[in-house]
Amino acid sequence: MNITRENKDALNAVVTIAIEKEDYAEKVEKTLTDYRKSANIPGFRKGQVPMGLVKKQYGKAVIAEAVNKLLQESLGKYLTEEKLDVLGSPLPQDQDSIDWDADNFSFAFDIGLSPKFEIKLNGRRALTHYKIVADDKLIKDQITNIQKQYGQLISKDVVSDGDEVTGVFFNDEAGIESTTTLSLEKLKGKSNVKKFIGAKVGDIITLKTKGLFQDAQDLTTHLKTEQAMAKSLDVVVAFTINEINTRGLADLDQELFDKLFGKDAVKTVTDLKEKLKADAEKQFVQQSDQKLLNDITEYMVENTKFKLPAEFLQKWLQTAGEAPLTESQAKAEYEKSEKSMRYQLIESKLIVDNKLQVNFEELKAFAGQMIKAQMAQFGQLNPSEKEIEDIVARVLSNQDEVKRMSEQLTSQKLLNFYKENAKLKEKKISYDAFVKEVYGK
Repeated sequence: MNITRENKDALNAVVTIAIEKEDYAEKVEKTLTDYRKSANIPGFRKGQVPMGLVKKQYGKAVIAEAVNKLLQESLGKYLTEEKLDVLGSPLPQDQDSIDWDADNFSFAFDIGLSPKFEIKLNGRRALTHYKIVADDKLIKDQITNIQKQYGQLISKDVVSDGDEVTGVFFNDEAGIESTTTLSLEKLKGKSNVKKFIGAKVGDIITLKTKGLFQDAQDLTTHLKTEQAMAKSLDVVVAFTINEINTRGLADLDQELFDKLFGKDAVKTVTDLKEKLKADAEKQFVQQSDQKLLNDITEYMVENTKFKLPAEFLQKWLQTAGEAPLTESQAKAEYEKSEKSMRYQLIESKLIVDNKLQVNFEELKAFAGQMIKAQMAQFGQLNPSEKEIEDIVARVLSNQDEVKRMSEQLTSQKLLNFYKENAKLKEKKISYDAFVKEVYGK
């Protein structure tokens, strides 16, 4: 057997594998001998079928199977030994023209090669790393929400702004009949709120479902419809008021503090504000980090220039999925996924060049931390090491969990690497300002 490679350019090559009869003959002979022992052919006793007849009936199929197996093993071994960084999978040329009656065979495979490139994280333009702070307004709003949540309901006769109204949504044709309690603060638009102001128990209010709530999910909750249906629901509903309540604000006292955070963890309103600020800003870090990851990803894809074997990859996409694609479909799929392919190559190079791979000990420690945190949520604050080790062992036996945790750890390692090596400028910003600046809301 002889394997050769012809580099067509820096990104494309053809690997040719020449297989001679001596490479597969012994394997074929053994397989046919086994067939002869078990073959059931009319007119011959089992095991007494002439070998010539066995070869005539099974020979070509056995040769094809043996050659294809040898071919795949040899190609995989060659790519590994030559340390070829290939994209996609090798594509065979002219498979339909193979003459299986011949003794010797030659197979050619197109391969796409990974491009060579350099990554520069420190460009002229510094990327913004947001530090989201919990401002006084956010803390004040959180405290008010807590006081409302734990405050007492006070019955009323007439609806006013900020009240909670219990009643029944009804539309016979749409099959809607739902008893619910809604807060006027969740309604969208002043016109919808205005319809409730001044209303009394027994009054019927007519509302359009489209654009009724600020959060579209609330339509599903209050009308008890399926989420898919709620997205396109555009009907008029009647809402009959059965009960009107306002929430008196709970006192900011030790009883409330203990209920929220545990005994004596918070003792004063100042402590409460500091606790809420710390908890909020801890949650904001995740949003800030995700924004930084997204921005660096975009920056690297835009500023790391290299070519891809586009023609090869489009051909590969035609047969890579569960269902074959046409040439035009593969081209469209390639254009849609090209940016993702580029980032995967960049990310892989960063991980290898900077030794950011996740090892088993790191994965084990990460699983242990995750399990301790989950157990703490259910009040198990001091689990034994054996308990943790047993659960970790079970988690690591699940390949899906291992994959998920490995991706999380890799993402965290990359994030830390970016923070240390990329050119960043910190920007302190309130949460409302961050949402407006980043998402335009």
